[in-house]
Amino acid sequence: MVNYDCRLAVTLPRPAGLLALLLAVGAPACGETEDASATAPTSGDTSSSTGEDTLGTSGQLPTTTDGPVTETGGSEGATDSATDGTTTGDATTSTTGTTSPVTSTDGTTSTTSTTSTSTTSDTTGDETTGTTGEPSDSDCLLEGFANPDTALKLDYDQFGPIIGSHCKGTNHQDITDIERVVFLGDSVTVGTPPQLGDDYYRSKLADVLVDRFGLTPPNALWKQANPIDGVALVKESGDFVSCSKWGARTDDFLPPGNQVDDCFPPDMFDKRTLVITTMGGNDIAAIAKDGANGMPLDEVKANAAEAADLLRQTAHWFVDDPAKFPNGVFLVFANVYEFTDGTADLMACPAAGLGGFDKPWQNPAELIDVMVGFNEQFMSVAVETGTDMIFMLENFCGHGFKAGDPSAPCYRGPGQQNWFDLTCIHPTAQGHTVIADLFTAVIDE
Repeated sequence: MVNYDCRLAVTLPRPAGLLALLLAVGAPACGETEDASATAPTSGDTSSSTGEDTLGTSGQLPTTTDGPVTETGGSEGATDSATDGTTTGDATTSTTGTTSPVTSTDGTTSTTSTTSTSTTSDTTGDETTGTTGEPSDSDCLLEGFANPDTALKLDYDQFGPIIGSHCKGTNHQDITDIERVVFLGDSVTVGTPPQLGDDYYRSKLADVLVDRFGLTPPNALWKQANPIDGVALVKESGDFVSCSKWGARTDDFLPPGNQVDDCFPPDMFDKRTLVITTMGGNDIAAIAKDGANGMPLDEVKANAAEAADLLRQTAHWFVDDPAKFPNGVFLVFANVYEFTDGTADLMACPAAGLGGFDKPWQNPAELIDVMVGFNEQFMSVAVETGTDMIFMLENFCGHGFKAGDPSAPCYRGPGQQNWFDLTCIHPTAQGHTVIADLFTAVIDE
């Protein structure tokens, strides 16, 4: 289960940068240990674990690496409905308004509503973090799997989320009139070689948002990654900013971390802002490695809970004080994916050993349990704070290194593409396209 950075699956050290990753023979490089292959999240204490990006939800263990790596081919095949731009699931929200074209992962286009009105639940949000629609179950997330009865299912319904009609994420905010876009997070957001700058999801999403909101586009340098420092080559361009960094973990959001401080100077608070982030993969990777090395399960789970709570604190930082962003702020984040397709087989990726995944969990079901619980807490953050979460875990599940295994919980049928590169935890160009599509769907509805 490798999806995000190297964090999830293993507790890898946080290398200084791309060079350290290259020295690791191009295995799941995690810049600062951002993408680890796929196991469990790490705690807020970044010193204890070194994994890089995350494991995925829906029973999968996502991982992502931060360094450059050669891309695995993966079998060619049709993408599933969850990412092809079609609408799936029993949505309980009704939408009205104008529609905008959204390019799907298979090259087709569909339309999604840019404004929505619907029957609201007990809480109706304001323009900043309001909710739209009514709570709906997440059964639509099981569509596309060959064996839905045995597919891993996260208990999101316990929190009463509002699932978007597209089933690509939640629908808690009516995101309109954006003036500034800020990207926070890890290597998945920064982007990593061998993918090119224009292939990174933040670059693709920036192009969409320029069209949606009439923003000043970023220049070409902003869309590139600096392999020395593991950040965007240019921090700010046009109406776009990126403070994401390879190897980042949830404790890099707020002090003593510096991503929020760097990207939100007080003189920018009056801008109506959209915040986009992928974070947690490196936490889970470090936690996964800790567990494989003998850390007691209770301690592993406590570290995962701590990492999820750091995301919660960050979300509250944005939404708790209406006076902080007087003109509105919106937060959309991804849950954590993994590369084992729900099997917890950390050896599934050919380069797993190079990324630190050199030993399996004695009881894979425990690792899946940690990963599921971690991602469920991400959903609790979205509901509690009225922010939104995309289903990155669920969409990547079945497009990892066990995609061809009919016994895997996330098996989608023969001929599925592999959306993870050889680092085990970073997305391929196709994977970045899928992530951009997920964010676009949530922002548009």
